[in-house]
Amino acid sequence: MAAPTEDPSRLVLPATLVEVTGHRLRDAILSGELAPGDKIVEEQLCADFGISRAPLREALRLLAQQGLVEHLPRRGSRVADWSPTDILQLFALRNVLERHAIETALPLPDPQHDLEPVRAALERMDVSADALDRDDAHRAFHAAVVSLANNRQLDIALEPILLKLQLPMAKNLREEARQHADSENGHNGSAHDGIERHKAILSALETNDPGVVVDAIRDHGHLDYLGLS
Repeated sequence: MAAPTEDPSRLVLPATLVEVTGHRLRDAILSGELAPGDKIVEEQLCADFGISRAPLREALRLLAQQGLVEHLPRRGSRVADWSPTDILQLFALRNVLERHAIETALPLPDPQHDLEPVRAALERMDVSADALDRDDAHRAFHAAVVSLANNRQLDIALEPILLKLQLPMAKNLREEARQHADSENGHNGSAHDGIERHKAILSALETNDPGVVVDAIRDHGHLDYLGLS
């Protein structure tokens, strides 16, 4: 009997050089190794990564679409540096979309089942080992909340906002983790890290009361560690 042919749709293709380069750069940006406003020196990165300029520039183009990199005319590229006004506006937009989603979706017909994607994203945040995975899980959490409305256009509108918020949220989560560690070691600092704040949103969702959830989202506290609250 001939061996069964493996389903091509299940094959995992190797990452391209552009994807690997983009992953490394995104990790450096979200971990704080490359800070907002830092100039991206292409010659140095090509030497460090052992690649040519073509895949590096394509990776930079894709990261610019995510709001992580800015291209400056005749001056190359730098890590995006969002102003406080930009950050406040992005969070305000996210809040508007989440509030609309909640008011549209709740009460849920089956909260136990319908909230599974939200719980899964929160669990992934809780066990994430690095900045990239934590940020991906964080975006998945907020996307799952909005997806409760079952509104494709709402999901599409939210995606670029979450991508642009990667940088300030990564900084926020790092600061929360630092202050949480200081608190546990007996230093001044907040013990209410990002996981606890997102657990509060899940708990509100489990009440199936749109008013409770809207209040929880409004009181999310996501600006505290950015110095913008």
